[in-house]
Amino acid sequence: MIKYIFILFSVISITFANCTVPGNTNKKTAIMDQKKNLDTATFGAGCFWCVEAIFSELKGVEEVVPGYCGGNVENPDYKLVCTGTTGHAEVCQIYYDPEQISYDELLEVFWTTHDPTTLNRQGNDVGTQYRSVIFYHNEDQKKSAIESKANIATKIWDNPIVTEISPYKNFYLAEDYHQDYFANNPNQGYCRIVIEPKVLKFRKLFKDKLKKQ
Repeated sequence: MIKYIFILFSVISITFANCTVPGNTNKKTAIMDQKKNLDTATFGAGCFWCVEAIFSELKGVEEVVPGYCGGNVENPDYKLVCTGTTGHAEVCQIYYDPEQISYDELLEVFWTTHDPTTLNRQGNDVGTQYRSVIFYHNEDQKKSAIESKANIATKIWDNPIVTEISPYKNFYLAEDYHQDYFANNPNQGYCRIVIEPKVLKFRKLFKDKLKKQ
């Protein structure tokens, strides 16, 4: 709910300030065509603005793309997903170079930077669209996700892990104004109150895995 309130003001601001980067969507959807050596991870960990802001800073991650996955409605938009009736989760497609960073390393960041013990919520963001979820792209990813849930997540968190592990299907790109949201709107209320503290904590915990500034 808190995110939805903030976004109403954000959309208005972006519309009048013209903050959306021209051609941004085309750039993000073409990334795999440009770099065939990349692998893909798809994670949902609450608000996709937070997920994008964190994973974008990792060495070996080439692009992080917010969108919707796991639902039963074709081409959903943000407003429809927010109703909680489409089955979609807010996720990020993470395109990474496996020679620089492994899927297991991405999973470690995933488990550490959100709360996988709260069902269908992260903080004040409540709904099935904010569920903790790993959409695996192949059997190796499925195995890694299951093993890391048992061996890593349970060592980080005391309460039971409720993260869904499901096969990947039907990713839909989020609207332009969601792309690079934290980078483009660092002073927006939700960014300052929710995302920035998470990013700062992440940087401290994973400083050896960050891209050089």
